Amino acid sequence: MLGYILRRILQVIPVFLGSTLLIYFLVFAMPGNPILALFGDKTPNPAVLAQLEAQYHLDQPFIVQYFYYLAGIFQGNMGVTFSGQSVNDVLARTLPVTGRLAIMAIAIEFVLAIIIGTVSALRKGKIFDNVALVTSLIFVAVPIFVLAFLAQYFLAIQLGWFKPTVGSQNDWGDLWLPAIVLGFSLYATSMRLMRGSVIDTLNQDWVRTAYSKGMSRRRVIPVHVLRNSLIPVITNSATNFGVLLVGATVTEAIFNVPGVGNTLFQATLRHEGPTIVSFVTVFVILYVLVNLVIDLLYGLLDPRIRYVK
Repeated sequence: MLGYILRRILQVIPVFLGSTLLIYFLVFAMPGNPILALFGDKTPNPAVLAQLEAQYHLDQPFIVQYFYYLAGIFQGNMGVTFSGQSVNDVLARTLPVTGRLAIMAIAIEFVLAIIIGTVSALRKGKIFDNVALVTSLIFVAVPIFVLAFLAQYFLAIQLGWFKPTVGSQNDWGDLWLPAIVLGFSLYATSMRLMRGSVIDTLNQDWVRTAYSKGMSRRRVIPVHVLRNSLIPVITNSATNFGVLLVGATVTEAIFNVPGVGNTLFQATLRHEGPTIVSFVTVFVILYVLVNLVIDLLYGLLDPRIRYVK
């Protein structure tokens, strides 16, 4: 197991270099001069323009700019935005907000998927199962911005159960409404995966053997069936968590959540290479670490999985 963990950690290095190099190249290849965009319709003084380009190394070739960026990363400095803010400070301010939102949304999705998916599988073909499948299709079909506006209007404005927008107050309690919207939008796929996995597990020989030995349904379902049916749901939730960390841009915009989604979108519009690449770098590392934890959980959930040299 230790050798497997070390190999996975070493795999982070080429993933890190490859992803940052690719993203930096895409930012470098974007048309236009990002410094000129800061001045809007005004024409900057050529000396000032040259000074700013030199300050951000925009007068250097692509590979030189990339090595400047790597040198800053290894020194713990992710660069400076074109507005003069440290990218480290921007990340420190926005990432915890999106992190809280992602954790809450994934928790809602995971709980709903396990409960509804399991009950639906155990009552396959009955009313509960049919209603659950139709409901999941609705959540898959409805765009996230429609679901967000409906939740905002009915749950926040009409019923007053939640705050309609988040704003600067972004503690755990203030993020419930956008988290519920994201959780319900993601739960449909996980629920169907859970349902199919439970149905498949129920037809396995070792489950029938457990029943033949006289084990009760209350013992077989949670211990033998659920434990081995969680892997597809965990995999899907881990993927969703990585996506949410990148930033649920539409949801954050509707609910005025000051997270990484809005920040990354604005940085893209301004062609801020250091901000974009630094954010993506952090996301890649977090995503790889989350998937590493998920891979290790596989061995705990399914005794048939073993990591060997």
